[in-house]
Amino acid sequence: MGETGGHAVYWSEDRTALAASIGSGLGGLTSEQAAARLAVIGPNSVEDTAQLNALRLLIRQFESPLALILVFAAAISLALRQWIDAGIILAIVMGSALLSFFQEYRASTAVEALKKRLALTCRVVRDGAEREITVDVIVPGDIILLSAGNLIPADGVVIEAADFLVTEASMTGESFPVEKRPGTVPADAPITARTNCVFLGASVRSGTAKVLAIRTGRRTEFGAIAARLRARRPETDFPGGVRRFGYLLIRVMVVIVIFVLTMNLLLGRPVIESLLFAAALAVGLSPELLPAIISVTLSAGARAMSKRGVIVRRLDAIENLGSMDILCTDKTGTLTEGSIILNEALDAEGRGSDEVRRLAFVNAAFETGIENPLDAAIVAAGTSVGLNTEGLSKVDEIPYDFIRRRLTIVVGEGVAPTERLLVTKGAFSNVLDICSSLERDGVEVPLDDRARADLEAVFRAKGAEGFRVLAVATRRAAIKADYDRDDERDMTFRGFLVFLDPPKPEARTTIADLGRLGIAIKVISGDNRYVTAHMAQAVGLNSTSMLTGAQIAGLHDEALWHLAPKTDLFVEIDPQQKERIVRALQSTGHSVGYLGDGINDAPALHAADVGISVEEAVDVARESADIILFSRDLDVLRMGVEDGRRTFANTLKYISITTSANFGNMVSMALAAPLLPFLPLAAKQILLNNFLSDIPSIAISGDNVDPERVLRPQRWDVAEIQRFMIVFGLISSVFDLLTFGVLLSVLQADQGVFQTSWFMISLLTELAVVLVLRTRKPAFRSRPSRLLLGSTLAVAAAGFAVPFLGSSSALFGFVPLSATELVAVVAIVAGYIAATEAAKAWYFR
Repeated sequence: MGETGGHAVYWSEDRTALAASIGSGLGGLTSEQAAARLAVIGPNSVEDTAQLNALRLLIRQFESPLALILVFAAAISLALRQWIDAGIILAIVMGSALLSFFQEYRASTAVEALKKRLALTCRVVRDGAEREITVDVIVPGDIILLSAGNLIPADGVVIEAADFLVTEASMTGESFPVEKRPGTVPADAPITARTNCVFLGASVRSGTAKVLAIRTGRRTEFGAIAARLRARRPETDFPGGVRRFGYLLIRVMVVIVIFVLTMNLLLGRPVIESLLFAAALAVGLSPELLPAIISVTLSAGARAMSKRGVIVRRLDAIENLGSMDILCTDKTGTLTEGSIILNEALDAEGRGSDEVRRLAFVNAAFETGIENPLDAAIVAAGTSVGLNTEGLSKVDEIPYDFIRRRLTIVVGEGVAPTERLLVTKGAFSNVLDICSSLERDGVEVPLDDRARADLEAVFRAKGAEGFRVLAVATRRAAIKADYDRDDERDMTFRGFLVFLDPPKPEARTTIADLGRLGIAIKVISGDNRYVTAHMAQAVGLNSTSMLTGAQIAGLHDEALWHLAPKTDLFVEIDPQQKERIVRALQSTGHSVGYLGDGINDAPALHAADVGISVEEAVDVARESADIILFSRDLDVLRMGVEDGRRTFANTLKYISITTSANFGNMVSMALAAPLLPFLPLAAKQILLNNFLSDIPSIAISGDNVDPERVLRPQRWDVAEIQRFMIVFGLISSVFDLLTFGVLLSVLQADQGVFQTSWFMISLLTELAVVLVLRTRKPAFRSRPSRLLLGSTLAVAAAGFAVPFLGSSSALFGFVPLSATELVAVVAIVAGYIAATEAAKAWYFR
């Protein structure tokens, strides 16, 4: 019974009987059982799990309105028995679709491969042994092993737990962690009262647990909510801008096409010919490759970034990475080495103390919550001098949380202890708050104001030297069944733990490099002001530009908006304040990146314009991020930012150049169609022109980008693109009208010569404008990529050859041109290039 269909109220059932009833047990499933259930139930995902399918992607190329317009035009030609015209139209439709399909399929497979590198995994018991598997293959009946930082991968019941705290804000809205324990609860218990259950999408805050999976994928509570809401991630600036601009172009296109069609009909031209011309015009004037170009450009950027150790989880985050002008980060492992060592253990007098070292070792060795480098440093230092926990037994743990900022271990000493020893370790001020005495020369004395001042002086002095300082306290307590936060009181302050985490030698250089890219660094740290200021000074940040958590708590949002952009260091910060700082920076118009890897970083990662995490981060942080770094190194991130800006620059090249060329052609067609005695271009000629000019556009995704384009954050600016479109589109229209005048008045061109000449001029100017407008510098001073230059020259050569291909040319209505006509074509194209270069210099000046 793998689907748990008969267990609607599984939280009220005995866990052993429940496991047996679904064909499992405390030893988990066998591999064969799990595979059989996966085949029946499907992957553990609330999303649509359809795999990348080449046929479906190919069919999608024909679903666009533009492709359907062409198919309609081909159908009209077939109905009129115009077999050649119908064949040409269908061939061009197929050619464009295959071009777009090939590029999108290659892009999609590359992105899928990158995503697989980041697939979430979890530990389960299968075949009686612990093993790590990807989350999507979990099935009901699996025994899942959870620890701090894990995302919970399925709905299930808790079988075993040790100090197991879970954050269920995504399910219940409750921001504080709740403790989960084995047992049963009433069948009518609401989700908030099911203290023996965990749910997909929640995260483990501390402790460990063994869970029996009951429901997976869309059968989970979270899956049911997702199915009802079908909530989509909010559209970000970049795809929204692309979509709005595409709609603008289509609206303008529709107006002009209707105008041209109406004028042709009023002038008495054949209805079918006019209809085909209008359909081809609609396609020829539309940026139909825009989705494919964007997909190709972003995926090419993602592949390039992955080679540098930067993995993109969401493609449109590349634009956000490129537009980032503030990066918020903790200091540990980013600006510092991250290899923390316990430098010394001091008593309350500031003298070296083996006893304080031993107490810290007991606390760290028995701790089962969040893995952290401080505990690892304490255990390593203790082990090196022969410390162990022999003769001690762990009784209970009061887990660390980000409000108390301390952790307490309750231990029993000896064979039959009559009392318990509570050992607390944590942030200095938070430990001092629960102390009423201190140990001085082996004697407990009251903790008066003078003693507090002396302790704070030691703490401040060590922080100013660049050390990170924690405190240790103890208390003897009576034996009882359970211990909680209320037992952390009347403790005796025992001493200090002094840690060293030196700044990275390259941190100063990297921060300066990011500054040259227009990115300001803001350090958001829970550490005290003294050690953070010392680190800031060492790496080149302003150590006096500081706000503390207490100061932020007393500020209204408007005041924080004013102060946050001017502040380099946010110190002694509570986790809840991280998201508030990010939003304050965003409120003043900044594009904010947030680099974090801890449980408490998830809200800020969600809020940031681009969330950045590292490969070894806890699950909840990694899943909240848009960008994953394989190395916690700001220089890797700097290279990622540069790659992101290159990718965005190439995307904007296509959008700007295509829209300006399209706009110019719209105006030219609108003016020419009613004035000429024949159509300026036949429908099949427009489609061939469009197809040929699209080929080099694909190469824009890998084009070289001028170094100065990478130096400043880039943002999507529809108004700027509109100005670009109008200026350079109208220049194109002026030369089109000049072409009409030369062809009709000077060369006395008939329909065949006119259409052939204008086809060549239109194609060559579209190719030339890509090379001219791809850079803000003179075109000869900026080298395009080999692929872009090569494909442009190849298509230009094909354009010159088109009129001279005999019967093939005749199929499209082309005629050979005389030497005089060819010279005129070249002269007009050269004049257009010169005028566009001059206009570009004026425009960007």
